[in-house]
Amino acid sequence: MKKLRYCLAATAVFAYGAAAACTNFIVTKGASTDGSAMVSYAADSHALYGALYHTPGGSHKAGTMMPVYEWDTGRYLTDIPQLRETYSTVGNMNEHSLIIGETTYGGRPELADSTGLIDYGSLIYITLQRAKTAREAIATIAELANTYGYASSGESFSIVDRDEAWIMELIGKGYKADGKGGNANKGIVWVARRIPDGYVSAHANQARITTFPKNDPENCLYAPDVVSFAREMGYYDGPDADFSFCDAYAPLDFGAMRACEARVWAFFRTVADDMDRYADYAMGHNAANRMPLWVMPREKVSPKTVFDCMRDHYEGTPMDMTADIGAGGSACPYRWRPMEFEVDGVSYVNERATATQQTGFWFVAQARPWNPADMGILWFGVDDAATSCLTPIYCSAQEVPACLSEQNGSMLEYSPTAAFWLFNRVTNFAYMRYDMISADIRKVVDKWENGMLETVREVDAEALSLSPKARGKFLTAFSTATAQQLFDRWSKLDKYLLVKYMDGNVKSEKADVLTFLDGDGGPAHFVDNGNGRNIPDKIQFPGYNEKWKRAVAKDNGEILRVVK
Repeated sequence: MKKLRYCLAATAVFAYGAAAACTNFIVTKGASTDGSAMVSYAADSHALYGALYHTPGGSHKAGTMMPVYEWDTGRYLTDIPQLRETYSTVGNMNEHSLIIGETTYGGRPELADSTGLIDYGSLIYITLQRAKTAREAIATIAELANTYGYASSGESFSIVDRDEAWIMELIGKGYKADGKGGNANKGIVWVARRIPDGYVSAHANQARITTFPKNDPENCLYAPDVVSFAREMGYYDGPDADFSFCDAYAPLDFGAMRACEARVWAFFRTVADDMDRYADYAMGHNAANRMPLWVMPREKVSPKTVFDCMRDHYEGTPMDMTADIGAGGSACPYRWRPMEFEVDGVSYVNERATATQQTGFWFVAQARPWNPADMGILWFGVDDAATSCLTPIYCSAQEVPACLSEQNGSMLEYSPTAAFWLFNRVTNFAYMRYDMISADIRKVVDKWENGMLETVREVDAEALSLSPKARGKFLTAFSTATAQQLFDRWSKLDKYLLVKYMDGNVKSEKADVLTFLDGDGGPAHFVDNGNGRNIPDKIQFPGYNEKWKRAVAKDNGEILRVVK
């Protein structure tokens, strides 16, 4: 069946406003508190419907063909031969705990190949069906792109298995007629670097691999023409040892730093020391002060820390999106697009933080080497990471929860049973009174995620006592039931928030949001006037914060001034 999956991809990142989608954080197993390797991903697009994809593995008859559709648009590209055996996938993870995430960096626009037949999204999901390890995935991606031609712009891939974590960066080679109706430049140039164990890395819509070792196949793999092609195109003329992939194929500019690298910096400064020295680079003011490709964290990084890093709005930095007047009177860390605006001939930015309103789905995936390969976990959520919640989906799951199904609603069709629409409704309501509503949401998020991290340990223990077949059924049932449980809890939260914050007022309560959700959730939770008619008492009028009030007074004080 044809699947339409939309993900905004930038064609170039040479201007601030062109910077687009997606953020990846990578934690090697030696850098994590539990020994898991982790990848985070936010699929950020104004057109993407957040759903959980599933492709069953199995045997295929000789001669079977599989259709390839462009992930961004649903456009049919080609048919390619199916392998005799393929692996089951759920989201961006397969049954062997192989994980692939991505961010689009665009790169030099002349390197796009209009004749390419396989796009970046198809590379991810086809590779997950065909590869068990990160190294196999790198080889598969290169083979597919070189065989069929690459249909997208520059991409960075996070490729992680139970033992190794890699960043692979690639770009097409444009079009050059071969005299036979084909493209003499078909395929990609690419570099893949293994992240040293004990370190963390990240990428966010800007190529990050600079120089790389040319004779270290344990830790670095690359296309044989990656340097020579740059020379041919006039991008580089120095010695091979000094060749930098990103400087040749995706040169830095203000937008690449401020809209992209800044998200990497925000993650690095959260988990590692001495990162504020790169603040001028992150803000787009000093390209020479480039951050390293990976850093060692100050302490082991927990899964919950990665969850929360995906919720960042540059809090506590000069770019803090809650702190300027653009945040309004309730510290809302969102700026509606476009990402650049002009006043009196001067251009200004709307920050592009890790957490953003246009997220379709997001995840933090764990490859866990102490368990069987089919017990990796995809912590999955939909909509804005800052106000949504992750639920555990085991990589061996053979069903998708109904609330997360691709067939349940769409971007053009509201569904009351779809998690995407429920979470969007709650989040968009939160934007109205963000400081207070988001605080309530965060209490619910933290209790759920911390609780599920504990629950997963119990589920693991039970699953390990079962046969592989029984284990698969057990973990599928747990994954689907738990996702529905989160949906039901969020439905209750939705009603609570509307009652409490309707019309910008705040109803007083006898306890907090967790008490409401864990109890009956009836009107007795709120303070009434004591007359037995459910009429609220002690309604609060929080108004706006001091910064907003001062800005309004400065802007229009003569009109609004109270005259006594």
